[in-house]
Amino acid sequence: MRVRTIELRILGVALAGLWFAAFALVLTGYRPGGPVDIVVGLAAVGPIIVALVAVLWPPVARGDRAFAAIAWLGLGAVLLLLPSLAGIATQLAGRGPQTLLPSLEAAYPWLLALLATGLFAGLGVARRRLGETSLRRRRLRLGTALGFAFTVLAGAAFTVAAVANELALGDRPSISSRFGPTDPEVEPPRCSEPLGAGTTARLELRMDDTVDDRRTGQVVIDGIRNGADVRWTGFAATRLTLGTHGMARIGDRAWLLQPGIAWTAVPLDVAAGTDLDRQLVTIALTPGNRAVAEDRGLAYIEGSRARHCRITIDGTTLRLALPSINLLVGASDLSIWRGDLDFWVFADGQLGQADGRLTGPAIGIEEDALIAELRFRITAVDRGLPISVLPPAR
Repeated sequence: MRVRTIELRILGVALAGLWFAAFALVLTGYRPGGPVDIVVGLAAVGPIIVALVAVLWPPVARGDRAFAAIAWLGLGAVLLLLPSLAGIATQLAGRGPQTLLPSLEAAYPWLLALLATGLFAGLGVARRRLGETSLRRRRLRLGTALGFAFTVLAGAAFTVAAVANELALGDRPSISSRFGPTDPEVEPPRCSEPLGAGTTARLELRMDDTVDDRRTGQVVIDGIRNGADVRWTGFAATRLTLGTHGMARIGDRAWLLQPGIAWTAVPLDVAAGTDLDRQLVTIALTPGNRAVAEDRGLAYIEGSRARHCRITIDGTTLRLALPSINLLVGASDLSIWRGDLDFWVFADGQLGQADGRLTGPAIGIEEDALIAELRFRITAVDRGLPISVLPPAR
Protein backbone atom coordinates (compact mmCIF):
# COMPACT_ATOMS: atom_id res chain seq x y z
CA MET A 1 0.00 0.00 0.00
CA ARG A 2 2.87 2.37 0.76
CA VAL A 3 4.32 1.92 -2.71
CA ARG A 4 0.92 2.48 -4.33
CA THR A 5 0.40 5.63 -2.25
CA ILE A 6 3.74 7.02 -3.45
CA GLU A 7 2.98 6.13 -7.08
CA LEU A 8 -0.41 7.84 -6.99
CA ARG A 9 1.05 10.89 -5.29
CA ILE A 10 3.65 11.16 -8.06
CA LEU A 11 0.83 10.97 -10.59
CA GLY A 12 -1.01 13.71 -8.67
CA VAL A 13 2.10 15.89 -8.73
CA ALA A 14 2.37 15.38 -12.50
CA LEU A 15 -1.24 16.46 -12.93
CA ALA A 16 -0.72 19.50 -10.73
CA GLY A 17 2.38 20.42 -12.74
CA LEU A 18 0.53 20.20 -16.06
CA TRP A 19 -2.40 22.23 -14.79
CA PHE A 20 0.05 24.79 -13.41
CA ALA A 21 1.63 25.02 -16.88
CA ALA A 22 -1.81 25.74 -18.34
CA PHE A 23 -2.44 28.32 -15.62
CA ALA A 24 0.90 30.05 -16.31
CA LEU A 25 0.30 30.12 -20.06
CA VAL A 26 -3.14 31.68 -19.73
CA LEU A 27 -2.10 34.13 -16.99
CA THR A 28 0.94 35.42 -18.88
CA GLY A 29 -0.05 34.93 -22.52
CA TYR A 30 -3.78 35.62 -22.77
CA ARG A 31 -4.05 39.33 -23.51
CA PRO A 32 -6.80 39.98 -26.10
CA GLY A 33 -7.58 43.36 -24.51
CA GLY A 34 -10.76 42.39 -22.67
CA PRO A 35 -11.84 43.96 -19.39
CA VAL A 36 -11.02 40.89 -17.27
CA ASP A 37 -7.99 39.33 -18.96
CA ILE A 38 -6.20 38.87 -15.61
CA VAL A 39 -9.30 37.38 -13.99
CA VAL A 40 -9.47 34.74 -16.73
CA GLY A 41 -5.88 33.74 -15.93
CA LEU A 42 -6.50 33.64 -12.19
CA ALA A 43 -9.66 31.55 -12.71
CA ALA A 44 -7.50 28.83 -14.23
CA VAL A 45 -6.08 28.04 -10.76
CA GLY A 46 -9.02 25.74 -9.90
CA PRO A 47 -7.71 22.54 -11.52
CA ILE A 48 -4.37 22.98 -9.74
CA ILE A 49 -6.14 22.94 -6.39
CA VAL A 50 -8.10 19.83 -7.40
CA ALA A 51 -4.89 18.03 -8.41
CA LEU A 52 -3.17 19.02 -5.16
CA VAL A 53 -6.08 17.46 -3.25
CA ALA A 54 -5.17 14.18 -4.95
CA VAL A 55 -1.57 14.62 -3.83
CA LEU A 56 -2.68 15.18 -0.23
CA TRP A 57 -5.18 12.30 -0.22
CA PRO A 58 -4.29 9.86 -3.03
CA PRO A 59 -7.08 7.49 -4.14
CA VAL A 60 -5.37 4.29 -3.04
CA ALA A 61 -7.19 0.99 -3.68
CA ARG A 62 -6.30 -2.44 -2.30
CA GLY A 63 -7.46 -4.52 -5.26
CA ASP A 64 -5.16 -4.83 -8.26
CA ARG A 65 -7.93 -4.13 -10.78
CA ALA A 66 -9.25 -1.15 -8.85
CA PHE A 67 -5.76 0.27 -8.49
CA ALA A 68 -5.07 -0.15 -12.21
CA ALA A 69 -8.35 1.60 -13.09
CA ILE A 70 -7.53 4.55 -10.83
CA ALA A 71 -3.98 4.80 -12.21
CA TRP A 72 -5.30 4.81 -15.78
CA LEU A 73 -7.76 7.53 -14.81
CA GLY A 74 -4.86 9.77 -13.80
CA LEU A 75 -2.74 8.78 -16.80
CA GLY A 76 -5.66 9.53 -19.09
CA ALA A 77 -5.79 13.07 -17.75
CA VAL A 78 -2.05 13.43 -18.37
CA LEU A 79 -2.37 12.15 -21.95
CA LEU A 80 -5.19 14.60 -22.65
CA LEU A 81 -3.33 17.55 -21.17
CA LEU A 82 -0.04 17.15 -23.03
CA PRO A 83 -1.29 17.82 -26.60
CA SER A 84 -3.77 20.42 -25.33
CA LEU A 85 -0.95 22.34 -23.67
CA ALA A 86 1.08 22.24 -26.87
CA GLY A 87 -1.87 23.62 -28.82
CA ILE A 88 -2.60 26.51 -26.49
CA ALA A 89 1.11 27.36 -26.19
CA THR A 90 1.36 27.66 -29.97
CA GLN A 91 -1.81 29.75 -30.11
CA LEU A 92 -0.76 32.18 -27.41
CA ALA A 93 2.87 32.43 -28.52
CA GLY A 94 1.78 33.25 -32.06
CA ARG A 95 -0.81 35.80 -30.85
CA GLY A 96 -3.46 33.83 -32.69
CA PRO A 97 -7.22 33.69 -32.03
CA GLN A 98 -8.28 35.67 -28.98
CA THR A 99 -10.88 33.15 -27.81
CA LEU A 100 -9.91 30.29 -25.49
CA LEU A 101 -13.23 28.45 -25.84
CA PRO A 102 -14.16 28.68 -29.53
CA SER A 103 -16.23 25.51 -29.67
CA LEU A 104 -17.10 22.26 -27.92
CA GLU A 105 -14.63 20.40 -30.16
CA ALA A 106 -11.79 22.60 -28.91
CA ALA A 107 -12.92 22.50 -25.28
CA TYR A 108 -13.72 18.81 -24.81
CA PRO A 109 -10.11 17.57 -24.25
CA TRP A 110 -9.76 20.09 -21.44
CA LEU A 111 -13.16 19.12 -20.03
CA LEU A 112 -12.31 15.41 -20.10
CA ALA A 113 -8.92 16.08 -18.48
CA LEU A 114 -10.59 18.15 -15.76
CA LEU A 115 -13.23 15.45 -15.18
CA ALA A 116 -10.55 12.75 -14.89
CA THR A 117 -8.58 14.94 -12.47
CA GLY A 118 -11.72 15.63 -10.44
CA LEU A 119 -12.61 11.95 -10.18
CA PHE A 120 -9.01 11.11 -9.28
CA ALA A 121 -9.14 13.61 -6.41
CA GLY A 122 -12.73 12.79 -5.42
CA LEU A 123 -11.95 9.12 -4.89
CA GLY A 124 -9.07 10.09 -2.62
CA VAL A 125 -11.25 12.41 -0.56
CA ALA A 126 -13.94 9.71 -0.30
CA ARG A 127 -11.41 7.21 1.00
CA ARG A 128 -10.15 9.76 3.53
CA ARG A 129 -13.69 10.65 4.59
CA LEU A 130 -15.18 7.15 4.87
CA GLY A 131 -12.05 5.21 5.73
CA GLU A 132 -10.40 2.40 3.82
CA THR A 133 -12.54 -0.22 5.56
CA SER A 134 -15.84 1.21 4.30
CA LEU A 135 -17.80 -0.47 1.53
CA ARG A 136 -16.17 -0.01 -1.86
CA ARG A 137 -19.48 0.84 -3.53
CA ARG A 138 -20.16 3.58 -1.01
CA ARG A 139 -16.69 5.08 -1.51
CA LEU A 140 -17.18 4.93 -5.28
CA ARG A 141 -20.51 6.77 -5.12
CA LEU A 142 -19.15 9.50 -2.86
CA GLY A 143 -15.92 9.80 -4.87
CA THR A 144 -17.83 10.11 -8.15
CA ALA A 145 -20.13 12.77 -6.69
CA LEU A 146 -17.16 14.71 -5.34
CA GLY A 147 -15.35 14.35 -8.66
CA PHE A 148 -18.25 15.85 -10.58
CA ALA A 149 -18.53 18.62 -7.99
CA PHE A 150 -14.82 19.47 -8.32
CA THR A 151 -15.18 19.49 -12.11
CA VAL A 152 -18.20 21.77 -12.08
CA LEU A 153 -16.69 24.22 -9.60
CA ALA A 154 -13.28 24.49 -11.27
CA GLY A 155 -14.67 24.44 -14.80
CA ALA A 156 -17.51 26.88 -14.17
CA ALA A 157 -15.23 29.49 -12.61
CA PHE A 158 -12.94 29.53 -15.63
CA THR A 159 -15.72 29.25 -18.20
CA VAL A 160 -17.72 32.13 -16.77
CA ALA A 161 -14.66 34.40 -16.69
CA ALA A 162 -13.51 33.44 -20.20
CA VAL A 163 -16.95 33.69 -21.81
CA ALA A 164 -17.68 37.02 -20.12
CA ASN A 165 -14.37 38.40 -21.37
CA GLU A 166 -14.99 37.18 -24.91
CA LEU A 167 -18.54 38.55 -24.97
CA ALA A 168 -17.11 41.89 -23.91
CA LEU A 169 -14.63 41.67 -26.76
CA GLY A 170 -17.47 40.95 -29.17
CA ASP A 171 -19.43 43.98 -27.99
CA ARG A 172 -16.41 46.28 -28.04
CA PRO A 173 -16.47 48.51 -31.11
CA SER A 174 -13.52 48.09 -33.45
CA ILE A 175 -13.06 50.71 -36.12
CA SER A 176 -11.02 48.52 -38.45
CA SER A 177 -8.83 45.45 -38.61
CA ARG A 178 -6.24 44.40 -41.14
CA PHE A 179 -7.73 40.90 -41.02
CA GLY A 180 -11.20 41.81 -42.25
CA PRO A 181 -14.68 43.09 -41.29
CA THR A 182 -15.19 44.01 -37.63
CA ASP A 183 -19.00 44.03 -37.40
CA PRO A 184 -19.81 41.55 -34.59
CA GLU A 185 -23.29 40.98 -36.05
CA VAL A 186 -21.92 39.53 -39.30
CA GLU A 187 -21.43 35.77 -39.08
CA PRO A 188 -18.48 34.27 -41.02
CA PRO A 189 -19.41 31.55 -43.54
CA ARG A 190 -19.41 27.88 -42.57
CA CYS A 191 -16.27 25.83 -43.21
CA SER A 192 -17.89 24.04 -46.15
CA GLU A 193 -19.24 27.19 -47.83
CA PRO A 194 -17.36 28.92 -50.69
CA LEU A 195 -13.94 30.23 -49.70
CA GLY A 196 -11.75 32.61 -51.66
CA ALA A 197 -8.52 34.55 -51.48
CA GLY A 198 -8.61 38.33 -51.49
CA THR A 199 -8.21 40.19 -54.77
CA THR A 200 -5.19 41.82 -53.14
CA ALA A 201 -3.31 41.01 -49.93
CA ARG A 202 -0.24 41.64 -47.86
CA LEU A 203 1.29 38.27 -47.11
CA GLU A 204 3.40 36.88 -44.32
CA LEU A 205 4.70 33.32 -44.01
CA ARG A 206 6.59 31.87 -41.06
CA MET A 207 7.94 28.32 -41.22
CA ASP A 208 10.23 26.16 -39.12
CA ASP A 209 11.11 22.52 -38.79
CA THR A 210 12.50 20.24 -36.11
CA VAL A 211 14.21 16.87 -36.18
CA ASP A 212 13.85 14.76 -33.05
CA ASP A 213 12.71 17.92 -31.23
CA ARG A 214 15.79 19.89 -32.35
CA ARG A 215 15.19 23.09 -34.33
CA THR A 216 16.89 22.69 -37.71
CA GLY A 217 15.61 25.58 -39.81
CA GLN A 218 13.48 28.68 -40.06
CA VAL A 219 12.09 30.75 -42.94
CA VAL A 220 10.46 34.20 -42.77
CA ILE A 221 8.73 35.57 -45.89
CA ASP A 222 6.88 38.85 -46.51
CA GLY A 223 5.16 39.82 -49.73
CA ILE A 224 2.31 41.49 -51.58
CA ARG A 225 -0.18 40.23 -54.16
CA ASN A 226 -2.59 41.79 -56.62
CA GLY A 227 -4.60 39.13 -58.40
CA ALA A 228 -2.07 36.75 -59.98
CA ASP A 229 0.76 39.28 -59.66
CA VAL A 230 2.90 38.60 -56.60
CA ARG A 231 6.26 39.52 -55.14
CA TRP A 232 7.82 38.27 -51.95
CA THR A 233 11.22 38.13 -50.28
CA GLY A 234 12.36 36.30 -47.22
CA PHE A 235 15.30 35.04 -45.22
CA ALA A 236 15.98 31.33 -44.84
CA ALA A 237 18.33 29.74 -42.32
CA THR A 238 18.09 25.99 -42.89
CA ARG A 239 20.33 23.00 -43.45
CA LEU A 240 19.94 23.61 -47.21
CA THR A 241 20.37 27.36 -47.60
CA LEU A 242 21.30 30.53 -45.77
CA GLY A 243 20.36 33.91 -47.13
CA THR A 244 17.68 35.95 -48.88
CA HIS A 245 15.26 34.34 -51.31
CA GLY A 246 12.55 35.94 -53.39
CA MET A 247 10.07 35.45 -56.20
CA ALA A 248 8.18 37.92 -58.37
CA ARG A 249 5.55 37.34 -61.07
CA ILE A 250 3.93 40.18 -62.97
CA GLY A 251 1.85 39.40 -66.00
CA ASP A 252 3.86 37.05 -68.23
CA ARG A 253 7.22 37.83 -66.59
CA ALA A 254 8.92 36.29 -63.57
CA TRP A 255 12.06 36.89 -61.53
CA LEU A 256 13.97 34.82 -58.96
CA LEU A 257 16.17 36.01 -56.09
CA GLN A 258 18.71 33.65 -54.50
CA PRO A 259 21.46 34.08 -51.89
CA GLY A 260 24.41 35.85 -53.48
CA ILE A 261 22.55 36.27 -56.80
CA ALA A 262 20.58 39.39 -57.73
CA TRP A 263 17.06 39.28 -59.16
CA THR A 264 17.19 37.23 -62.37
CA ALA A 265 14.53 36.80 -65.05
CA VAL A 266 13.26 33.21 -65.21
CA PRO A 267 10.62 31.32 -67.21
CA LEU A 268 7.07 31.91 -66.01
CA ASP A 269 6.59 28.29 -64.98
CA VAL A 270 9.34 28.66 -62.35
CA ALA A 271 7.02 31.01 -60.46
CA ALA A 272 3.97 28.77 -60.81
CA GLY A 273 2.17 28.18 -57.53
CA THR A 274 4.26 30.66 -55.53
CA ASP A 275 1.49 33.15 -54.74
CA LEU A 276 1.12 31.73 -51.21
CA ASP A 277 -2.49 32.27 -50.09
CA ARG A 278 -4.13 31.75 -53.51
CA GLN A 279 -2.26 28.50 -54.06
CA LEU A 280 -3.20 27.25 -50.60
CA VAL A 281 -6.88 27.91 -51.27
CA THR A 282 -6.73 26.32 -54.74
CA ILE A 283 -4.84 23.14 -53.82
CA ALA A 284 -5.42 22.38 -50.13
CA LEU A 285 -8.70 24.11 -49.28
CA THR A 286 -10.79 22.67 -52.08
CA PRO A 287 -14.57 22.29 -51.64
CA GLY A 288 -14.08 18.54 -51.26
CA ASN A 289 -11.53 18.92 -48.46
CA ARG A 290 -13.58 21.57 -46.68
CA ALA A 291 -16.75 19.48 -46.88
CA VAL A 292 -15.38 17.34 -44.04
CA ALA A 293 -13.68 20.18 -42.13
CA GLU A 294 -14.02 20.31 -38.37
CA ASP A 295 -15.75 23.49 -37.25
CA ARG A 296 -13.88 24.69 -34.15
CA GLY A 297 -16.07 27.71 -33.54
CA LEU A 298 -15.79 31.46 -33.81
CA ALA A 299 -12.81 33.56 -32.77
CA TYR A 300 -11.66 37.16 -32.87
CA ILE A 301 -8.31 37.89 -34.49
CA GLU A 302 -7.21 41.50 -33.99
CA GLY A 303 -10.84 42.58 -33.69
CA SER A 304 -12.10 40.72 -36.75
CA ARG A 305 -14.51 37.82 -36.36
CA ALA A 306 -13.54 34.54 -38.02
CA ARG A 307 -14.58 30.91 -38.14
CA HIS A 308 -11.87 28.46 -37.14
CA CYS A 309 -11.84 25.29 -39.25
CA ARG A 310 -9.53 22.28 -39.43
CA ILE A 311 -8.77 19.62 -42.02
CA THR A 312 -6.16 16.89 -42.25
CA ILE A 313 -3.46 17.25 -44.86
CA ASP A 314 -0.64 15.10 -46.24
CA GLY A 315 2.85 16.11 -47.24
CA THR A 316 2.30 15.70 -50.98
CA THR A 317 -0.64 18.11 -50.95
CA LEU A 318 1.23 20.62 -48.81
CA ARG A 319 4.22 20.62 -51.17
CA LEU A 320 1.91 21.51 -54.06
CA ALA A 321 -0.01 24.08 -52.02
CA LEU A 322 3.03 25.73 -50.45
CA PRO A 323 6.17 25.10 -52.53
CA SER A 324 8.21 27.35 -50.23
CA ILE A 325 8.51 24.45 -47.77
CA ASN A 326 11.23 23.12 -50.08
CA LEU A 327 13.53 25.68 -48.46
CA LEU A 328 13.22 23.55 -45.32
CA VAL A 329 12.85 19.97 -46.51
CA GLY A 330 14.30 20.06 -50.03
CA ALA A 331 13.34 17.12 -52.20
CA SER A 332 12.70 14.76 -49.26
CA ASP A 333 9.81 12.35 -49.68
CA LEU A 334 6.79 13.73 -47.82
CA SER A 335 4.21 11.27 -49.15
CA ILE A 336 3.59 9.62 -45.77
CA TRP A 337 3.71 12.82 -43.73
CA ARG A 338 0.42 13.71 -42.08
CA GLY A 339 -0.90 16.59 -40.03
CA ASP A 340 -3.54 19.27 -39.50
CA LEU A 341 -4.26 22.45 -41.39
CA ASP A 342 -6.17 25.06 -39.37
CA PHE A 343 -7.65 27.96 -41.30
CA TRP A 344 -9.74 30.98 -40.42
CA VAL A 345 -12.57 32.21 -42.65
CA PHE A 346 -13.50 35.84 -42.10
CA ALA A 347 -16.85 37.57 -42.60
CA ASP A 348 -15.91 38.50 -46.18
CA GLY A 349 -15.69 34.80 -47.03
CA GLN A 350 -11.93 34.95 -47.52
CA LEU A 351 -8.92 33.20 -46.05
CA GLY A 352 -7.07 35.43 -43.61
CA GLN A 353 -4.88 32.99 -41.69
CA ALA A 354 -3.80 29.37 -41.88
CA ASP A 355 -1.63 27.32 -39.50
CA GLY A 356 -0.20 23.93 -40.31
CA ARG A 357 1.71 21.22 -38.48
CA LEU A 358 2.89 18.00 -40.15
CA THR A 359 5.08 15.16 -38.90
CA GLY A 360 6.74 12.27 -40.64
CA PRO A 361 9.90 10.17 -40.81
CA ALA A 362 13.16 12.11 -41.03
CA ILE A 363 14.41 9.96 -43.91
CA GLY A 364 16.25 12.16 -46.39
CA ILE A 365 16.32 15.11 -44.01
CA GLU A 366 18.95 14.06 -41.49
CA GLU A 367 20.88 10.83 -40.96
CA ASP A 368 20.28 8.79 -37.83
CA ALA A 369 17.14 10.82 -37.03
CA LEU A 370 13.65 9.43 -36.46
CA ILE A 371 10.90 12.05 -36.57
CA ALA A 372 10.72 15.42 -38.30
CA GLU A 373 8.08 18.10 -37.85
CA LEU A 374 7.17 21.07 -40.04
CA ARG A 375 5.12 24.05 -38.84
CA PHE A 376 3.94 27.14 -40.66
CA ARG A 377 1.64 30.14 -40.35
CA ILE A 378 0.50 32.24 -43.28
CA THR A 379 -1.51 35.44 -42.97
CA ALA A 380 -3.20 37.45 -45.72
CA VAL A 381 -4.19 40.91 -44.47
CA ASP A 382 -5.36 44.20 -45.96
CA ARG A 383 -7.30 42.13 -48.46
CA GLY A 384 -9.04 44.14 -51.15
CA LEU A 385 -7.08 47.34 -50.50
CA PRO A 386 -5.17 48.96 -53.39
CA ILE A 387 -1.78 47.29 -53.78
CA SER A 388 0.67 47.75 -56.65
CA VAL A 389 3.12 44.97 -57.44
CA LEU A 390 6.16 46.47 -59.18
CA PRO A 391 8.98 44.63 -60.95
CA PRO A 392 12.05 44.10 -58.73
CA ALA A 393 14.95 46.50 -59.10
CA ARG A 394 18.01 44.79 -60.53
